[in-house]
Amino acid sequence: MSYFDNKIVWITGASSGIGEALAKTFAKHKVKLVLSARRAEELERVKAACGLSDADILVLPMDVSDQSGMEAAAKKVNEHFGQIDILVNNAGLSHWSKIKDTSMDVIKTILNVNFMGAVGLTKAVLPYMLEKKEGNVVVVSSILGKMITPKQAAYNASKHALMGFFDTLRAETAGDGIKVLLVCPGFVRTNVAKNSLDRNGQPINKDNNMIENGLDPLYVSEQVLHAIQNNKEEIVVAGAKEKFAILIKRFAPGLFSKFISNAKLT
Repeated sequence: MSYFDNKIVWITGASSGIGEALAKTFAKHKVKLVLSARRAEELERVKAACGLSDADILVLPMDVSDQSGMEAAAKKVNEHFGQIDILVNNAGLSHWSKIKDTSMDVIKTILNVNFMGAVGLTKAVLPYMLEKKEGNVVVVSSILGKMITPKQAAYNASKHALMGFFDTLRAETAGDGIKVLLVCPGFVRTNVAKNSLDRNGQPINKDNNMIENGLDPLYVSEQVLHAIQNNKEEIVVAGAKEKFAILIKRFAPGLFSKFISNAKLT
């Protein structure tokens, strides 16, 4: 019997990338899935690819930057399946522009999607988990929650904020049966670069070589499930260069600053 048998798993950002890979990987373990993202047609495509029966998968389109409907969404999921066992906060958005050029609207958009979206949905789901004294909250952060790159200040900040908030949640709910896993991917082959916003909030629609040559999303998803099953609190899923950069940032911050200010990350 799998750890995940009959678990109710809710994934945001499930229409592509890591979220889609997570849906497909979870579907192999006799779970019931809730798939959320903005694009309903893409969620239906992922639903079909998961191969679960209609009774075992719920498509629930939502925009995580709008927190006003999250309590109603959590109530709907709980009423539909009777419980919420694993919440995967995966929805995310990046940008590519220097601080001096980036509009405040872009900064607010990034923080609303990446940070406030995860916080709002977690707060909506948390009462159901606390009532059961059981639940897993998974947050797909980034290696940029541990270091930075230029031209991604709001993204960097949102990922740092996730680390602080959900580390705190873990400490506060340690005695309540709630487990919190922070996932820090490096470069992964997704559309995150193409979907990144420019200084004015428009998608740059440009590939990034480091993303194109990154890890397979399915590999990342497998590592996430392994970490959940083994009660990990945090995992870094990245290549050797990214892991080395994290170590340099921690133990030789001056050296890291010189390196990153001259690095070309496209």
